[in-house]
Amino acid sequence: MVRKKSKKWLLPAVLLLSLSSQAELKIVVINAEQAILQSEEGKAKIEAIRTAVEADELKIQSLSDQMKSLQERLAKDVDVISDGEKQKLQKEIEDLNIDAQFELQKYQKKGNELQQDLMREMTPKLQAVLQDLIEVEGYDLVMPRAGLLYTNAKHNITRKVTEKLNEKQ
Repeated sequence: MVRKKSKKWLLPAVLLLSLSSQAELKIVVINAEQAILQSEEGKAKIEAIRTAVEADELKIQSLSDQMKSLQERLAKDVDVISDGEKQKLQKEIEDLNIDAQFELQKYQKKGNELQQDLMREMTPKLQAVLQDLIEVEGYDLVMPRAGLLYTNAKHNITRKVTEKLNEKQ
């Protein structure tokens, strides 16, 4: 039995070639996340996220400092303190480490949730700007920059989208 090789890639390639022979396709790329984060509103929201997690960062740093202080004390006094005191210090260090790990996980989760909220909030604005640009500029295809090996900078509309996001504020 002879197997035919799949030629699923052939149809899109033929369609693109036939379309490009009839008219020049206007293909552009965008880094949507970059456009959002570099917009004035995006920058303000990122600063708000930083402020929201600042107390968590300070708490984690404090726990880390306490742990380091106890570790230094244990290392310095290892020969002069009793076994009971060593065990007590090691237990304190372990407890602080557990607390620091827990706080770090909370911090990371909170930061991720706030960033996702930012992207969820800004995506409709980005889509509206893109739709306007598609209509005005007559783009035939808008592709995400991620995953492309190469694209000429003249096809990248990220900066243009960021500017339009700033205008819409």
